[in-house]
Amino acid sequence: MNQHFELNEVTKKLPKHLHKFVVKQPYEEYTPQNQAVWRYVMRMNVDYLSKVAHKSYMKGLDLTGISVDNIPHMEGMNRILKEIGWAAVSVDGFIPPNAFMEFQAYNVLVIASDMRTINHIEYTPAPDIIHEAAGHAPIISNPEYAEYLRRFGEIGSKAISSSKDYEMYEAIRLLSILKEDPNSSDKIIKEAQEKVEYLQDNMGELSEMAQIRNLHWWTVEYGLIGSLEHPKIYGAGLLSSIGESSWCMRDEVKKVPYSIEAANVNFDITKPQPQLFVTPDFAYLSLVLNEFGNTMALRTGGLKSVQKLIDSENLGTVELTTGIQISGVFSRVIHYKNNKVAYIQTIGETALSNRDKELIGHGIKSHASGFGSPVGKLKGINLPIEDMSPRDLKAYKIYEGEFMTLEFESGVIIKGKAITGTRDLMGKILIISLDDCTVTYKDEVLFKPEWGIYDMAIGKEVVSAYSGPADVDSFLGLGKVSETKASKIKYSDKDQELYKLYTDVRLMREEKSSTSKKLEEIFIQLKSKFPEDWLLSLELYELALQNNYVIKEEILERLLVLKNNKSYTKLIENGLVLCKN
Repeated sequence: MNQHFELNEVTKKLPKHLHKFVVKQPYEEYTPQNQAVWRYVMRMNVDYLSKVAHKSYMKGLDLTGISVDNIPHMEGMNRILKEIGWAAVSVDGFIPPNAFMEFQAYNVLVIASDMRTINHIEYTPAPDIIHEAAGHAPIISNPEYAEYLRRFGEIGSKAISSSKDYEMYEAIRLLSILKEDPNSSDKIIKEAQEKVEYLQDNMGELSEMAQIRNLHWWTVEYGLIGSLEHPKIYGAGLLSSIGESSWCMRDEVKKVPYSIEAANVNFDITKPQPQLFVTPDFAYLSLVLNEFGNTMALRTGGLKSVQKLIDSENLGTVELTTGIQISGVFSRVIHYKNNKVAYIQTIGETALSNRDKELIGHGIKSHASGFGSPVGKLKGINLPIEDMSPRDLKAYKIYEGEFMTLEFESGVIIKGKAITGTRDLMGKILIISLDDCTVTYKDEVLFKPEWGIYDMAIGKEVVSAYSGPADVDSFLGLGKVSETKASKIKYSDKDQELYKLYTDVRLMREEKSSTSKKLEEIFIQLKSKFPEDWLLSLELYELALQNNYVIKEEILERLLVLKNNKSYTKLIENGLVLCKN
């Protein structure tokens, strides 16, 4: 099988279920105007961000090999990123949050392969290569921040979603695609916007994933660092937006000390942010992340954690005190006094693991129709099964070939003949398998003999619950790729004619082959055929100014006329400053 992306020391560690999200960077599809947009934004960024960004940003641009003049090739970025232990892969727009986080956990940046259009040059709601490559990549050259990003991925990928989170993800993905597509109608954009707003207002209690997504937004995407009075920018959303990087420094944008409270502050990707959080330093980010991690089912366990998995309606894992891990879609939990877990139940394919490795004979084929097991101690016996020595097990008649009745404190009763057991490497018993087994709770039958062998997981408590499987190789087709695809922008013959002029100007600049006559010929075509295009006029003015061609005055006059269009005013003013510098 041909590998559709470059494998190196970092990317070869990615689990196979993440490979499906990686796409080939469509470099040949970037238009000459796309390249000009990249150059404009990057020149603006380097000029402005050198004053307001965290010092790691400018250093990082050099370290990651990101050029001001050209949209980066993924292969070239990878050759340089590997020096700091990271890699980058190209993806199609927004990918599901758990997958996004999991890539980060493996030190891999996911870079949306699309490039914003000139109509969204200041800001785009869709992730694009400016945002990802020029925003995220340079900052990871700071070791403290890079470790925060990796730990965030580790913890975030385990966050439990609600059943509404995926619907919200799909709605935001669709809206971002529609807003970036110049062929989208106002009506269809309005409908998509209304759906996102409706979902935002009706999410109910925030899930772990929604909360950690908020933390990600207010740090990795829109974070400020330093003092409240004089903060610097480190969030990629701000670093990649020439509009918001300027806006965020104004007094109108409220600056708040960063804390775990940010997990409960929602955001709107379609609007400038009215407030931002300021961390004193990168180390503090990790402290807050750890504080939030301590609130997650991943670390708290217990009844509430199992209930979170049930509410999510998604694949998750429960771990018991013995270390046995049960991965599947959890459908039910029975509890008894003091909110203790009595019994857990999954539906459909389930796998059992230990230390994140599937136990032999306990994959999804063995447990294709679900799995159920009691949790807790036996009634009247202080010693949990997991702590019993072989002598204890025999004393309580828990051994192979013995027909037994096990009554748990919760009221769950198991009757059957023990036929085998599974232990971990230290000899601790993880599973007891029984034949001719009946499992009851009060008047309810939970398992019948005719259903086959009953595998009872051993553990006195649920110590952890989290999203996804314990062993990523247990489930085929893990992770869902969105069916909503970005439509290829269709360029007209007139568009192609304009892009040819962009190419001509680019070559003149790179080859230092401009002449006054060539510039005049292109300028005449631009004025007559493309009267609204301001960016190429700016590039022409730059060349004319550098070479002191007489036509510079005529081009400047045209730019000043175009500047009357409020959509272009600030863009042209900033561009003229760059040209003169």
